[in-house]
Amino acid sequence: MDSVPALDEPLKKVLGGNTAKVMADHLDLHTVGDLLHHYPRRYAERGELTRLSDLPLDEHVTVVAQVADARVHKFDRGTKQRLEVTLTDGSGRLQLVFFGRGIYTAQKELLPGRRGMFAGKVGVFRNVRQLAHPAYEMLGKDDGAAAVEAWANQLRPLYPACAQLESWKIEKAVGTLLDSLEATGWDGLVDALPESLRLGRGLAELPEALLKIHRPRTKTDIAVARDRLKWDEAFVLQVALARRRHADAQLPAVPRAPADGGLLDAFDARLPFTLTEGQQSVSREIFADLATDHPMHRLLQGEVGSGKTMVALRAMLGVVDSGGQAAMLAPTEVLAQQHHRSITEMMGDLAEGGMLGGSEQGTKVVLLTGSMGAAARRQALLDLVTGEAGIVVGTHALIEDKVQFHDLGLVVVDEQHRFGVEQRDALRSKGKQPPHLLVMTATPIPRTVAMTVFGDLETSVLDQLPAGRSPIASHVVPAKDKPHFLARAWERVREEVAAGHQAYVVCPRIGDDEEDEPNGAARKSAKPPGKSSAKSPAKSPEDEAEKRPPLAVLDVAEQLAKGPLRELRVEVLYGRMQPEAKDEVMRRFAAGEVDVLVATTVIEVGVNVPNATAMVIMDADRFGVSQLHQLRGRVGRGSAAGLCLLVSEMPEGSPARARLGAVAATLDGFELSRIDLEQRREGDVLGQAQSGARSSLRVLAVIDDEEVIAAAREEAAAIVAADPELAGYPELRTVLDAFLDEEREEYLDKG
Repeated sequence: MDSVPALDEPLKKVLGGNTAKVMADHLDLHTVGDLLHHYPRRYAERGELTRLSDLPLDEHVTVVAQVADARVHKFDRGTKQRLEVTLTDGSGRLQLVFFGRGIYTAQKELLPGRRGMFAGKVGVFRNVRQLAHPAYEMLGKDDGAAAVEAWANQLRPLYPACAQLESWKIEKAVGTLLDSLEATGWDGLVDALPESLRLGRGLAELPEALLKIHRPRTKTDIAVARDRLKWDEAFVLQVALARRRHADAQLPAVPRAPADGGLLDAFDARLPFTLTEGQQSVSREIFADLATDHPMHRLLQGEVGSGKTMVALRAMLGVVDSGGQAAMLAPTEVLAQQHHRSITEMMGDLAEGGMLGGSEQGTKVVLLTGSMGAAARRQALLDLVTGEAGIVVGTHALIEDKVQFHDLGLVVVDEQHRFGVEQRDALRSKGKQPPHLLVMTATPIPRTVAMTVFGDLETSVLDQLPAGRSPIASHVVPAKDKPHFLARAWERVREEVAAGHQAYVVCPRIGDDEEDEPNGAARKSAKPPGKSSAKSPAKSPEDEAEKRPPLAVLDVAEQLAKGPLRELRVEVLYGRMQPEAKDEVMRRFAAGEVDVLVATTVIEVGVNVPNATAMVIMDADRFGVSQLHQLRGRVGRGSAAGLCLLVSEMPEGSPARARLGAVAATLDGFELSRIDLEQRREGDVLGQAQSGARSSLRVLAVIDDEEVIAAAREEAAAIVAADPELAGYPELRTVLDAFLDEEREEYLDKG
């Protein structure tokens, strides 16, 4: 290349159309900058033994190993043949297999004793891990041992790759870019880190870091590069969040201070219990925010059952005291109805302001959902626009244009991650001035994630359970290995019901129509909850358990009602039921008229039935760690101890069983959230699943790099406070504009 490519130049201009297309389609790399920041996932080095025995199934890998053996085998009555090559690295073995014309070339090159790089997707055949028709590049094929030694004394980068483009081809493409950039003195490379910050932190210059991450000579080079590049990622993200916090702080808001002797005082005087220290402390933080003349932006995270709703309700009552209105936005109708029911029960006649028998100090609490009848909906809308209703609880229906408030002062969003930025902002825009915002989540979030994903919000944590809440015992039930354990689980449910309590059974699917499972196969295939599925001898136990359709509510409920729980009152609950039917089932369950509720995860948040003491989660390995913790929080909400049984057909020693064991071993949601994060890694944390965008974090590990993230947050806050428009930092502004593309900015908003 004659000239250095700009970082935003399309790769097809630099590498050629075919290679660029593969990179775009399979690795989401489109520009020179994308490829430059596509860092190696690890490095092959002399003496390093890639553990062939630990290779992950169904993943595309690159290994460095030695050929131990190569043999041709005939099959199909001698009419066909295959080449089987055994690789070794001193710790394990891996088989390569070639068919057809590929055999002859491979036979000549893959000679015992030769060393090479091999890339392919890890499969399994007859319990042996193998790569079928792998791409490979032999090391030292021209010069023998001398060339191998020369290679072996280097650290060789191994890149995140795909079946269509091996690691060493990516290495060559990156090398082309680096050579060009070096030749022109890195012209056009924009460094976001201010010089004073870089020197003060002892960080490498950006060109040095990029060279050392892609072409390290020593492990120290890699460490130096990663230290610098972690700072780039953390700092740019934190500047974006600091600017958002600063912009929010400039917005005007009406201070909302509770009135002495008003609604909040009347409510507190009636409480039959004392608030926990945590609830009192968090309430003080919230009321301090509400008293200011710019909008509160606070995240309230708390363990399942820690009393978040009580804290949020007191904030809403304080706003009503000040003459404003409060709206609570819930993600589902079931949850909205549950919140409305629990709030009106907690408030008593204080929730009947202006009504016959209502308290003089009270206000009206209304529900607004999409399925309400026309008359009830008209009345609710009228109560909101006149100010008669101080509190409204609703779903997305609150966002519709027809909904108008008299004076919206506070928006409470429950389970923030279920709402998009447009929905949240549409509700906030209904205030005469920007209302205060309180976001609640029952999913414990590690501090580092709170500083990144929720970095534009101040954070309050409730980690104390209210008095009277009972411990929950959790156990894994291995349905396939020990079927009698599952039989005992149903016995335990019967015992809980005999003692006057109730139980949940949770399933991953509904099972009501063909959409639920392709070809309508699910209901035919689903196994009775008392029996394990048959095992095909050709598949591993993990494969067998994974490929069986997930158990379904309708199937399991029917089988339980006819089988192990036939003498009990069993009913079902799932999201696609008619709203009236859902509400009726929940009402009857809460009233003790149903013994066992077989449900989907519709009960995951907000459902509060203190008499429910047992939960059996079918196919528990199909749920995430945090979701299992959320579900478990539905039991043990009263004075009786809770029991959660995690049923799985996964074999002992499998990753899925280890995950369930972790859930059973602790009730600490923050510990479990760390485990969950380690399994999902950062892509999901920063919205890869939601937005489809590649994670912006490549070397920064949200789990491990707390010190870097915290320090970057401090530096970013100081710079933005002194120069909100970044007028003195043009390069930082340039990088920030590139970082905050439309999708990622929306995800930051969404939180």
